[in-house]
Amino acid sequence: MRLSILDNGHRLRAKLFLSITSKQPPDIVKMLLYRPGFLTRPLLDLTAPAMRGPSYWTAGEREFLAMSTALLHECPFCIDSHAELTRIAGQGEIDPSQPDAARPEVRTVRAFLETVTLNPDQIVLPDLPRAAIDEALRVNLVWNVVNRLANSFGFVLREGQLESGTRALHRFGYRFPGFLLAGGPADKHEDPVENMRYSVFTAPAVTDQALRVAAASGDGLPAPLEPFAAKVRDASYRLTDADFAELTTKYQEDEVYEITVAAAVGAALRSFDAGQRALLAA
Repeated sequence: MRLSILDNGHRLRAKLFLSITSKQPPDIVKMLLYRPGFLTRPLLDLTAPAMRGPSYWTAGEREFLAMSTALLHECPFCIDSHAELTRIAGQGEIDPSQPDAARPEVRTVRAFLETVTLNPDQIVLPDLPRAAIDEALRVNLVWNVVNRLANSFGFVLREGQLESGTRALHRFGYRFPGFLLAGGPADKHEDPVENMRYSVFTAPAVTDQALRVAAASGDGLPAPLEPFAAKVRDASYRLTDADFAELTTKYQEDEVYEITVAAAVGAALRSFDAGQRALLAA
Protein backbone atom coordinates (compact mmCIF):
# COMPACT_ATOMS: atom_id res chain seq x y z
CA MET A 1 0.00 0.00 0.00
CA ARG A 2 1.02 3.64 -0.28
CA LEU A 3 1.87 3.91 3.41
CA SER A 4 4.34 1.34 4.70
CA ILE A 5 2.84 1.50 8.20
CA LEU A 6 -0.34 -0.12 6.86
CA ASP A 7 1.71 -3.11 5.73
CA ASN A 8 4.12 -3.49 8.63
CA GLY A 9 3.21 -1.10 11.45
CA HIS A 10 0.77 -3.33 13.34
CA ARG A 11 0.70 -4.21 17.02
CA LEU A 12 2.03 -7.64 17.96
CA ARG A 13 -1.44 -9.14 18.45
CA ALA A 14 -2.46 -8.06 14.94
CA LYS A 15 0.80 -9.33 13.42
CA LEU A 16 0.26 -12.74 15.02
CA PHE A 17 -3.36 -12.85 13.83
CA LEU A 18 -2.40 -11.89 10.28
CA SER A 19 0.43 -14.42 10.12
CA ILE A 20 -1.81 -17.24 11.36
CA THR A 21 -4.90 -16.53 9.27
CA SER A 22 -3.38 -15.72 5.89
CA LYS A 23 -0.11 -15.85 3.97
CA GLN A 24 -1.07 -12.63 2.23
CA PRO A 25 -3.80 -10.74 4.14
CA PRO A 26 -6.08 -8.49 2.07
CA ASP A 27 -5.18 -4.80 2.13
CA ILE A 28 -8.48 -3.85 3.74
CA VAL A 29 -7.86 -6.22 6.67
CA LYS A 30 -4.37 -4.82 7.18
CA MET A 31 -5.74 -1.28 7.16
CA LEU A 32 -8.53 -2.11 9.60
CA LEU A 33 -6.13 -3.74 12.05
CA TYR A 34 -3.73 -0.80 12.03
CA ARG A 35 -4.51 1.48 15.01
CA PRO A 36 -8.08 0.17 15.37
CA GLY A 37 -8.94 2.65 18.11
CA PHE A 38 -8.64 5.59 15.72
CA LEU A 39 -11.19 4.45 13.11
CA THR A 40 -11.84 0.73 12.91
CA ARG A 41 -13.78 -0.02 16.08
CA PRO A 42 -16.56 2.55 15.52
CA LEU A 43 -16.54 1.84 11.79
CA LEU A 44 -17.07 -1.90 12.33
CA ASP A 45 -19.64 -1.21 15.06
CA LEU A 46 -21.54 0.66 12.35
CA THR A 47 -20.82 -1.77 9.51
CA ALA A 48 -21.92 -5.05 11.09
CA PRO A 49 -25.54 -3.99 11.83
CA ALA A 50 -25.77 -1.89 8.68
CA MET A 51 -24.78 -4.79 6.45
CA ARG A 52 -26.03 -7.85 8.35
CA GLY A 53 -28.47 -6.65 11.01
CA PRO A 54 -32.27 -6.55 10.69
CA SER A 55 -33.26 -4.28 7.83
CA TYR A 56 -35.86 -3.40 5.22
CA TRP A 57 -33.13 -4.35 2.72
CA THR A 58 -31.86 -7.90 2.26
CA ALA A 59 -28.16 -8.63 2.74
CA GLY A 60 -27.78 -9.04 -1.03
CA GLU A 61 -29.47 -5.71 -1.68
CA ARG A 62 -27.19 -3.98 0.80
CA GLU A 63 -24.16 -5.45 -0.93
CA PHE A 64 -25.60 -4.25 -4.24
CA LEU A 65 -25.94 -0.72 -2.80
CA ALA A 66 -22.33 -0.95 -1.59
CA MET A 67 -21.25 -1.94 -5.10
CA SER A 68 -23.20 1.00 -6.51
CA THR A 69 -21.33 3.37 -4.20
CA ALA A 70 -18.05 1.82 -5.35
CA LEU A 71 -18.99 2.56 -8.96
CA LEU A 72 -19.48 6.24 -8.07
CA HIS A 73 -16.01 6.34 -6.51
CA GLU A 74 -14.43 4.38 -9.38
CA CYS A 75 -12.84 1.96 -6.91
CA PRO A 76 -11.93 -1.32 -8.68
CA PHE A 77 -11.12 -3.10 -5.40
CA CYS A 78 -14.54 -2.29 -3.95
CA ILE A 79 -16.51 -2.83 -7.16
CA ASP A 80 -15.17 -6.36 -7.59
CA SER A 81 -15.48 -7.20 -3.89
CA HIS A 82 -19.09 -6.09 -3.56
CA ALA A 83 -20.16 -7.60 -6.86
CA GLU A 84 -18.94 -10.92 -5.49
CA LEU A 85 -20.55 -10.28 -2.11
CA THR A 86 -23.83 -9.45 -3.86
CA ARG A 87 -23.75 -12.88 -5.48
CA ILE A 88 -22.83 -14.61 -2.21
CA ALA A 89 -25.25 -12.79 0.10
CA GLY A 90 -28.05 -12.48 -2.45
CA GLN A 91 -28.07 -16.15 -3.44
CA GLY A 92 -29.48 -15.31 -6.84
CA GLU A 93 -32.05 -12.71 -5.74
CA ILE A 94 -30.11 -9.85 -7.33
CA ASP A 95 -27.63 -9.83 -10.21
CA PRO A 96 -24.87 -7.21 -9.88
CA SER A 97 -24.48 -7.16 -13.66
CA GLN A 98 -28.17 -6.30 -14.20
CA PRO A 99 -28.98 -3.34 -11.92
CA ASP A 100 -32.24 -2.58 -13.73
CA ALA A 101 -33.58 -6.00 -12.72
CA ALA A 102 -33.48 -5.15 -9.00
CA ARG A 103 -36.84 -4.57 -7.31
CA PRO A 104 -38.22 -1.02 -7.75
CA GLU A 105 -37.50 0.00 -4.16
CA VAL A 106 -33.83 -0.87 -4.61
CA ARG A 107 -33.60 1.12 -7.83
CA THR A 108 -35.27 4.07 -6.12
CA VAL A 109 -32.96 4.10 -3.11
CA ARG A 110 -29.94 3.54 -5.32
CA ALA A 111 -30.71 6.74 -7.22
CA PHE A 112 -31.30 8.56 -3.93
CA LEU A 113 -27.95 7.43 -2.52
CA GLU A 114 -26.18 8.56 -5.67
CA THR A 115 -27.50 12.08 -5.05
CA VAL A 116 -26.60 11.83 -1.36
CA THR A 117 -23.02 10.90 -2.30
CA LEU A 118 -22.41 13.29 -5.17
CA ASN A 119 -24.80 16.19 -4.54
CA PRO A 120 -25.82 16.20 -0.86
CA ASP A 121 -27.22 19.73 -1.20
CA GLN A 122 -29.86 18.51 -3.69
CA ILE A 123 -31.52 15.69 -1.73
CA VAL A 124 -35.16 14.82 -2.32
CA LEU A 125 -36.44 12.01 -0.13
CA PRO A 126 -37.80 8.98 -1.98
CA ASP A 127 -41.22 7.50 -1.31
CA LEU A 128 -39.95 4.81 1.06
CA PRO A 129 -40.40 4.08 4.78
CA ARG A 130 -38.31 6.37 6.96
CA ALA A 131 -36.56 3.42 8.59
CA ALA A 132 -35.61 2.04 5.16
CA ILE A 133 -34.07 5.39 4.17
CA ASP A 134 -32.13 5.63 7.44
CA GLU A 135 -30.80 2.08 7.02
CA ALA A 136 -29.72 2.85 3.45
CA LEU A 137 -27.96 6.03 4.59
CA ARG A 138 -25.92 4.00 7.08
CA VAL A 139 -24.89 1.53 4.40
CA ASN A 140 -23.91 4.47 2.22
CA LEU A 141 -21.94 6.12 5.02
CA VAL A 142 -19.80 3.02 5.58
CA TRP A 143 -18.84 2.63 1.95
CA ASN A 144 -18.38 6.33 1.30
CA VAL A 145 -15.62 6.07 3.92
CA VAL A 146 -14.13 2.75 2.81
CA ASN A 147 -14.11 3.50 -0.93
CA ARG A 148 -12.23 6.74 -0.41
CA LEU A 149 -9.67 4.96 1.77
CA ALA A 150 -9.32 2.03 -0.63
CA ASN A 151 -8.57 4.41 -3.50
CA SER A 152 -6.31 6.61 -1.39
CA PHE A 153 -4.17 3.87 0.11
CA GLY A 154 -4.06 1.85 -3.11
CA PHE A 155 -5.89 -1.35 -2.18
CA VAL A 156 -5.23 -4.21 -4.62
CA LEU A 157 -6.96 -7.58 -4.94
CA ARG A 158 -4.31 -10.26 -5.31
CA GLU A 159 -4.71 -13.76 -6.67
CA GLY A 160 -7.24 -15.79 -4.71
CA GLN A 161 -8.25 -12.95 -2.39
CA LEU A 162 -11.55 -12.10 -4.06
CA GLU A 163 -13.14 -15.45 -3.33
CA SER A 164 -11.55 -16.14 0.06
CA GLY A 165 -11.84 -12.60 1.40
CA THR A 166 -15.46 -12.05 0.46
CA ARG A 167 -16.54 -15.39 1.86
CA ALA A 168 -14.78 -14.67 5.13
CA LEU A 169 -16.43 -11.23 5.40
CA HIS A 170 -19.84 -12.74 4.72
CA ARG A 171 -19.32 -15.67 7.08
CA PHE A 172 -18.25 -13.48 10.01
CA GLY A 173 -20.75 -10.72 9.28
CA TYR A 174 -18.16 -7.96 9.09
CA ARG A 175 -16.97 -8.69 12.64
CA PHE A 176 -13.44 -9.07 13.99
CA PRO A 177 -12.34 -10.69 17.26
CA GLY A 178 -12.63 -8.13 20.05
CA PHE A 179 -9.01 -8.48 21.25
CA LEU A 180 -7.80 -7.14 17.90
CA LEU A 181 -9.82 -3.94 18.27
CA ALA A 182 -8.94 -3.09 21.88
CA GLY A 183 -7.35 0.25 22.73
CA GLY A 184 -7.94 3.82 21.72
CA PRO A 185 -10.50 6.23 23.15
CA ALA A 186 -13.47 4.88 25.08
CA ASP A 187 -16.85 5.04 23.40
CA LYS A 188 -18.72 8.25 24.19
CA HIS A 189 -22.05 7.62 22.47
CA GLU A 190 -24.50 4.78 21.90
CA ASP A 191 -24.59 5.52 18.17
CA PRO A 192 -21.45 4.25 16.37
CA VAL A 193 -21.77 7.12 13.88
CA GLU A 194 -21.19 9.59 16.71
CA ASN A 195 -18.41 7.43 18.14
CA MET A 196 -16.67 7.52 14.76
CA ARG A 197 -17.09 11.30 14.61
CA TYR A 198 -15.62 11.61 18.11
CA SER A 199 -12.76 9.18 17.55
CA VAL A 200 -11.58 10.69 14.27
CA PHE A 201 -12.08 14.39 15.02
CA THR A 202 -12.04 14.93 18.79
CA ALA A 203 -10.09 12.23 20.61
CA PRO A 204 -6.34 12.68 21.11
CA ALA A 205 -4.23 11.45 18.18
CA VAL A 206 -0.89 12.07 16.51
CA THR A 207 -2.17 15.15 14.68
CA ASP A 208 -3.84 18.15 16.22
CA GLN A 209 -7.64 18.07 16.44
CA ALA A 210 -7.94 21.30 14.43
CA LEU A 211 -5.88 19.83 11.60
CA ARG A 212 -8.17 16.80 11.33
CA VAL A 213 -11.27 19.00 11.34
CA ALA A 214 -9.72 21.14 8.62
CA ALA A 215 -8.98 18.03 6.54
CA ALA A 216 -12.67 17.17 6.68
CA SER A 217 -13.85 20.57 5.48
CA GLY A 218 -10.87 21.98 3.57
CA ASP A 219 -11.05 25.21 5.54
CA GLY A 220 -7.70 26.46 6.81
CA LEU A 221 -5.69 23.41 5.79
CA PRO A 222 -2.08 24.29 4.92
CA ALA A 223 -0.40 23.39 1.65
CA PRO A 224 0.45 20.74 0.55
CA LEU A 225 -2.23 19.06 2.65
CA GLU A 226 -5.11 21.07 1.17
CA PRO A 227 -5.01 19.73 -2.43
CA PHE A 228 -4.30 16.24 -1.13
CA ALA A 229 -7.28 16.22 1.26
CA ALA A 230 -9.49 17.71 -1.48
CA LYS A 231 -8.66 14.73 -3.71
CA VAL A 232 -9.51 12.31 -0.88
CA ARG A 233 -12.86 14.01 -0.38
CA ASP A 234 -13.88 14.63 -3.98
CA ALA A 235 -11.90 12.39 -6.34
CA SER A 236 -10.00 9.73 -4.42
CA TYR A 237 -9.51 7.68 -7.59
CA ARG A 238 -7.14 10.40 -8.84
CA LEU A 239 -4.65 9.98 -6.02
CA THR A 240 -1.29 8.54 -7.02
CA ASP A 241 1.86 7.16 -5.44
CA ALA A 242 3.45 10.55 -6.14
CA ASP A 243 0.86 12.35 -3.99
CA PHE A 244 1.84 10.23 -1.00
CA ALA A 245 5.55 10.41 -1.76
CA GLU A 246 5.39 14.21 -1.69
CA LEU A 247 3.57 14.31 1.64
CA THR A 248 5.80 11.78 3.37
CA THR A 249 8.83 13.99 2.72
CA LYS A 250 7.20 16.64 4.94
CA TYR A 251 5.01 14.63 7.33
CA GLN A 252 5.28 11.37 9.23
CA GLU A 253 3.30 8.48 7.78
CA ASP A 254 1.01 8.41 10.81
CA GLU A 255 0.17 12.06 10.22
CA VAL A 256 -0.64 11.37 6.56
CA TYR A 257 -2.74 8.40 7.63
CA GLU A 258 -4.80 10.50 10.04
CA ILE A 259 -5.30 13.32 7.55
CA THR A 260 -6.44 10.83 4.90
CA VAL A 261 -8.90 9.18 7.28
CA ALA A 262 -10.22 12.54 8.49
CA ALA A 263 -10.80 13.77 4.94
CA ALA A 264 -12.59 10.54 3.95
CA VAL A 265 -14.76 10.40 7.07
CA GLY A 266 -15.55 14.12 6.85
CA ALA A 267 -16.77 13.84 3.27
CA ALA A 268 -18.84 10.75 4.07
CA LEU A 269 -20.41 12.40 7.12
CA ARG A 270 -21.32 15.48 5.08
CA SER A 271 -23.49 13.27 2.87
CA PHE A 272 -24.89 11.27 5.78
CA ASP A 273 -25.74 14.39 7.81
CA ALA A 274 -27.51 15.93 4.81
CA GLY A 275 -29.65 12.82 4.51
CA GLN A 276 -30.45 12.86 8.21
CA ARG A 277 -31.44 16.52 8.09
CA ALA A 278 -33.78 15.76 5.18
CA LEU A 279 -35.36 12.96 7.21
CA LEU A 280 -35.85 15.21 10.21
CA ALA A 281 -37.40 17.95 8.09
CA ALA A 282 -39.85 15.58 6.38
